Amino acid sequence: MTATEHHEHHEHGNHDTRTVHDEHGHHGDHAGHGAHGSHAGHGGHAGHVAQFRRLFWVMLALALPTVALSDGFAMVLGYDLPDAAWVPWVSPLLGTVIFVWGGRPFLTGAVDELRARAPGMMLLIGLAITVAFAASMGASLGLLDPQLDFWWELALLVVIMLLGHWVEMRSLAQTTSALDSLAALLPDEAERVDGDRVVPVAPSDLVVGDVVLVRPGASVPADGQVVDGRAELDESMVTGESRTVSRGVGDAVTAGTVATDSALRVEVTATGDDTALAGIRRLVADAQASSSRAQRLADRAAGWLFWFALGAAVVTAVVWSALGMPDDAVVRTVTVLVIACPHALGLAIPLVVSIATERAARGGVLIKDRLALESMRTVDTVLFDKTGTLTKGEPVVTGVVAAGSEPGALDGDGVLALAAAAEADSEHPLARAIVRAAAERGLRVPPASGFSSSPAVGVTATVDGHEVRVGGPRLLDASTGPAGPAEPAEPAVARRAGAGDEDGTTVLHVLRDGVVVGELRLADEVRPESAAAVTELHRRGVQVVMITGDAESVARSVAGELGVDRYFAGVRPEDKAARVAELQAEGRKVAMVGDGVNDAPALAQADVGIAIGAGTDVAIASAGVVLASDDPRSVLSVIDLSRAGYRKMTQNLWWAAGYNLLSVPLAAGVLAPVGFVLPMSVGALLMSASTVVVALNAQLLRRLDLRPR
Repeated sequence: MTATEHHEHHEHGNHDTRTVHDEHGHHGDHAGHGAHGSHAGHGGHAGHVAQFRRLFWVMLALALPTVALSDGFAMVLGYDLPDAAWVPWVSPLLGTVIFVWGGRPFLTGAVDELRARAPGMMLLIGLAITVAFAASMGASLGLLDPQLDFWWELALLVVIMLLGHWVEMRSLAQTTSALDSLAALLPDEAERVDGDRVVPVAPSDLVVGDVVLVRPGASVPADGQVVDGRAELDESMVTGESRTVSRGVGDAVTAGTVATDSALRVEVTATGDDTALAGIRRLVADAQASSSRAQRLADRAAGWLFWFALGAAVVTAVVWSALGMPDDAVVRTVTVLVIACPHALGLAIPLVVSIATERAARGGVLIKDRLALESMRTVDTVLFDKTGTLTKGEPVVTGVVAAGSEPGALDGDGVLALAAAAEADSEHPLARAIVRAAAERGLRVPPASGFSSSPAVGVTATVDGHEVRVGGPRLLDASTGPAGPAEPAEPAVARRAGAGDEDGTTVLHVLRDGVVVGELRLADEVRPESAAAVTELHRRGVQVVMITGDAESVARSVAGELGVDRYFAGVRPEDKAARVAELQAEGRKVAMVGDGVNDAPALAQADVGIAIGAGTDVAIASAGVVLASDDPRSVLSVIDLSRAGYRKMTQNLWWAAGYNLLSVPLAAGVLAPVGFVLPMSVGALLMSASTVVVALNAQLLRRLDLRPR
């Protein structure tokens, strides 16, 4: 069957069942991190955001008096502390609370890293605050050198790290699970046929062999086979197919699809975990599990820094002890460990991500997974789903041909007005497109009466006393006028009727009193911004590929119009992720852009999953990046933001790590032979200055304008 025949079932059409899979792509991986997994170290849940926010403000309140009443801080700024006996105990008391309460997330994280034998930032922070606490308490109790009083440094250390992790958690906040969104496609209640009665039951109570009634507008509750009735099924939420598909007796139907026009009776062939929808959910879960191993750059840097700081501390202790200065050995070693703590490193990436996320939101781009954002700069291939992404996902009238040229014959506008009158009472997407086209042209549409529709033929109505019929090729077979079966008035119209296969358009015939007066051509409209998006991606050196469940002719037509480099046509939902993997096997970094349920496994498989915001919750859930608008040019914003953000991250990491690489040897005393030893207080101030530089550098991202042009 051809694309041209689409209009014959349901008011209009049959449809090539080979093309039922994709187009709107939709599927759903997600879990917040879709394409790249969830941050193993510190998850991104709302509870963590609240935890770090609350801890930060409480610790900041405790840190202010701890710092202000600290001997070391007073000495640095040159002011005198009150003589009261309680003053020396304020910093030890509050500092202990800060260490135990505020430092707990880092200490537990350090223990986790030790157990996993993967030392990183948490272990480095935990080590620094533990050493600072032990040394400071020893100094306060008179057991160690007074130089080892680090209370104010400890307080600032915990507060700044809490701030960094609060910002980080906020940027990682996740949305609901895609698997829940997939489950939501199923109806809450099914109607089981029990003899002459129809009994409401839960879909989970259905068993193979049950017959269920699916009313117009209702979802199919389980996979099955049609045993009575014929209806146009909207399978876009599961298959992504852009046009409704006619299903009749003997045809298989899938759970989650919607009967648009007529009722069906369906015999259940699969339930629960055996349904196609459950299979899609498994694909999503597998894709999520396989893509959650991405490791973060800052964690790797902290891992290297941990060994660097630990090695420097050991060397410092050994050398100063060997020189016969055990007190200096302790002071220098502790100084090295505290100065090595990655204040700036802890903020280097979260701050950039936080600002990048805010800038992206202003540009209509929602960043759900920072790893997806960071990966976007390396993408060299963008794979677009066709329907709803490059195209609008709804039919529009692309041409009207009048069949006759003799005096009194209808012209194109007359044919369109007549068709719109006949279709006025229909809810079919093609009918709505015809009525909309007539309205946009400002045509006067005459009133119609006696409307009826035949799923296998088309629609019929009486307009101005004439019988008007609109439908696909079967309409010609079923129509009889004064001279027998209707035929196109001109051979050219017959030729054009077959042309629908070549360019993916649907051709509908308009008959008045059994005589063809013209034809309408309808197609899924290409978004006006799509060509510009493809051109700009090519300018950035990115290959553009299109994937669709539609037939070869449709795909070829759209691909040619937009100038994409490659296209995959007739791709079933379960094969979309495989197509992504195929591109990856060629050594390409792939970003997948889609908007439907059947895109989700592909979104998860891709290096970066990008969901068009107008799509389903499942697709949005499965992606690391969500475009609030349906403008494909927003993909360019993601690439530009990723490249700019990565530059800032790299600069910040070099600055933060560079500070440590320089200050740690100075704190260890490498210049002691020439009389220079970095004081702890100066090191702490430099550490704070490093943090300020990192923060200011990140702010420069605010200059980026991401609005599509």
